[in-house]
Amino acid sequence: MATDEQKWSFVVVANRLPVRRVREGAVAKLVPSPGGLVSALRPVMSGNPDAVWVGWSGVPGPGGDPFEVDGFQCHPVSVSQGELQLFYEGFSNATLWPLFHDALVPPEYHRTWWDAYCAVNQRYAANAADLAAPGATVWIHDYHLMLVAGLLRAARPDLRIGFFLHIPFPARELYIRMPWRAEIIDGLLGADLIGLQTALGTDNFCRAVTRITGAKITGKLIQHNGRATRVGAFPIGIDTERIAELAADPAVQSRAAEIRQTLGSPRTVLLGVDRLDYTKGIEARLRAFRELLAEQRLSAEDCALVQIAEPSRSQVTGYGEIRRTVEQMVGEVNGNFGVMGRPVVHYLHQSHPIEELVSMYLIADVMLVTPLRDGMNLVAKEYVACRPDNSGVLVLSEFTGAAQELGTADLVNPHDIEGLKTAMESAVHRSDAEAEPAMRSMRRTVRSNTAQRWAERFLARLGTCP
Repeated sequence: MATDEQKWSFVVVANRLPVRRVREGAVAKLVPSPGGLVSALRPVMSGNPDAVWVGWSGVPGPGGDPFEVDGFQCHPVSVSQGELQLFYEGFSNATLWPLFHDALVPPEYHRTWWDAYCAVNQRYAANAADLAAPGATVWIHDYHLMLVAGLLRAARPDLRIGFFLHIPFPARELYIRMPWRAEIIDGLLGADLIGLQTALGTDNFCRAVTRITGAKITGKLIQHNGRATRVGAFPIGIDTERIAELAADPAVQSRAAEIRQTLGSPRTVLLGVDRLDYTKGIEARLRAFRELLAEQRLSAEDCALVQIAEPSRSQVTGYGEIRRTVEQMVGEVNGNFGVMGRPVVHYLHQSHPIEELVSMYLIADVMLVTPLRDGMNLVAKEYVACRPDNSGVLVLSEFTGAAQELGTADLVNPHDIEGLKTAMESAVHRSDAEAEPAMRSMRRTVRSNTAQRWAERFLARLGTCP
């Protein structure tokens, strides 16, 4: 059990702790989160007496005492209900999220949100500063905490600090609209190494730094305020071994067969798995499918579309409207093309355990991953990892980080409905033999760049920073 007197040589700082709260009857308990970051850092942190994870427990209020879950030492940070609304729902997800996703909806700029963002970032930085041993390595994650590196550098210049941004970094012309553009750049440049998902993201960041600070940049080395910060692309992977094991599990395979039968045993199953978010392109996907059915280019008797839309940020402005729009479109498609007892679109607005998702990946002849913008998109990689026979077609948005690695997928512009329709129609009619070379190539890529190797590469590079 961690104590306040302990110091740690490796400190992870993220918005959330690597745990989630589940209920067993009347009792609530914390269990490990299934996320990609947890998988990536498990080999480094689980059971390591010199590693600690700093973050919010998911419950508003005081942080509480440190605790351990599944070998992860966890140090909670307090976030009040009011700060949750201003810092998380406000600045993080109604200012930064839309801006960094190409301003697909207008970002909102409110000084009260910014003040809360600063206050919460200061609290995370103070916790990390207190917990880090002399000369420790601190790895900060994502857009919620973009001031922490600078604050931590000021308090603890002895530390080696890394930062990784899991979402895209926008074009300079978009980024400079933000009133606090300089403060965030200064915060990020407190890190020794900044990692982004793609080469485009690193270029966008460097251009923004040049425009705002005038800093000298040689290659991807930024000289600013007497310090050097390196920037690089580190595309994140998945836990391919775990996904492959689940795909080979007889119980998961049996569940897959059961799901397909429940769908009416269609010849072709198309699948979308997304958070319910305006960046994910769910509406465009449904529009394309509806038009393909109306034009009789696809048959409702032969095809079924399963769309999972996991609940997401329901308190953030605009998300209720997205849900209403998607559900209305699903109703229209089923009303026009379904028959009694057999809808054409099977829509699930709920979260699913990874075992259930793998079962659905197994039955998906066509996987539709068509976000309007996405930092990486690990669903695409999970689907590929579930295809040991190299069957299946991945229709993938060119505006995802995954498109930079999975170049043999059917790449589409999700804003182009006609192009999306053509790709979906082609994917439905492709034979396994025709699909096999593309899937084989993607599987090699996914297996070679796992979540663990991503973490190892980043930390190895951070270790070489002066």
